[in-house]
Amino acid sequence: MASLLYFLFLFTFAPLSESQSYIGVNYGQVGDNLPSPEATAKLLQSTAIEKVRLYGSDPGVIKAFANTGIGIMIGISNSDIPGMASDPDLAKNWIDNNVVPFYPASKIILINVGNEVLSYNDPNMMKQLLPAMQNLQNALDAADLGGKIKVSTVHSMAVLTQSDPPSSGRFDPTIGDLLKELLGFNNATGSPFAINPYPYFAYRSDPRPETLAFCLFRPNSGRVDSGSKIKYTNMFDAQVDAIRSAIDAMGLKGVEIVVAETGWPYKGDKAEVGPSLENAKAYNGNLIAHLRSRVGTPLMPGKSVETYLFALYDEDQKPGPTSERSFGLFRPDLSMIYDAGLSKTSQAPSTTIKTPAVSPAPEPKNDSWCVPKAGVSDAQLQENLDYACGHGIDCGPIQPGGACFEPSNVASHATYAMNLLYQKSGRNPWNCDFSQTATLTSTNPSYDKCTYLGSGST
Repeated sequence: MASLLYFLFLFTFAPLSESQSYIGVNYGQVGDNLPSPEATAKLLQSTAIEKVRLYGSDPGVIKAFANTGIGIMIGISNSDIPGMASDPDLAKNWIDNNVVPFYPASKIILINVGNEVLSYNDPNMMKQLLPAMQNLQNALDAADLGGKIKVSTVHSMAVLTQSDPPSSGRFDPTIGDLLKELLGFNNATGSPFAINPYPYFAYRSDPRPETLAFCLFRPNSGRVDSGSKIKYTNMFDAQVDAIRSAIDAMGLKGVEIVVAETGWPYKGDKAEVGPSLENAKAYNGNLIAHLRSRVGTPLMPGKSVETYLFALYDEDQKPGPTSERSFGLFRPDLSMIYDAGLSKTSQAPSTTIKTPAVSPAPEPKNDSWCVPKAGVSDAQLQENLDYACGHGIDCGPIQPGGACFEPSNVASHATYAMNLLYQKSGRNPWNCDFSQTATLTSTNPSYDKCTYLGSGST
């Protein structure tokens, strides 16, 4: 144990019982085995998820979320854009039928006009996108809802012609004028620029171990931005900051970014690179921990980007490879496919950390710290790290720029996370078990400016 470098921090703890307004989820319905909207609304109320994105405007679904306090994004399909653009009355009727009867009991917060329209290479629809958004905005204003519900559209990362390094992020010049007009609309109405970053696809195109670590928020050597000299240690921040750079380059720094989709499949076909239960749990669990840390991204520090996880359920009727149908967090029976740390009630670890049947850890003394036992493998430490950071603790200090990021290795990061979960879970011997890979010590492992929280701390 003495060979490990231990570290800690003074932190702001976000308890599991607290919902986070920056964590949302995508609720797709291309399936024939999905739970009822009412059961889904109750499920989300048992989690830290505070917002949901719908791809349409099903009245039964919208009504099911009434009086839950859950914010709702609703959507207009790409095929409806031409009509909305050419006929203001059609936009007015849509608002009158799909928004007015449900608001404010159903907390509709944003209307997405189309999905990734600029990536479909349909020049007509691309030109009609902004007029459709304007007509819907006018209809909201007429219904006295203009300041309460925003209008936007969702973009794929393909709107960028350059994204690496993040400081060089620039929009595709062939759609630059249109994007500037759309950003002008966002800026004038206070609506966000919504984007779909997927580190999963970045790894699929570059399947090296170091790329996987970079995409899963795992310890890695990082990538230095040659322009800003900022060191990035995860792909999510790099992708979001590339969008930030592109928006800023257009002179619209006031437009906020929302991540409308991001996720990782837990299953795929044999030939697919990347899908696995371990990778999906690591990506979503570490992303949630990253958001809870409120560290932000290097170009947007100190706050979490509003992020919608993809997806709430598998959608078994989607075409394509198995991975397309395997992004779900929950099964149709409402049980978790894997634990990403979203439950309000799962404060007691249930999978990685187990109460030992024999050889219990020593009783804590006035000051005690939970550390790995000697000889524990990096693979087990990584599992402990993923689990701990996915269970409501603030792992921000071991993210880039955090007080305890260095040394950047799995042993140091796991030790930090394991101890913090122990301290915040009741300081009982079984809270320092981690499948019998941890033990309590009375030796303070603090060093330099990193001071471990101990049992006797306040």
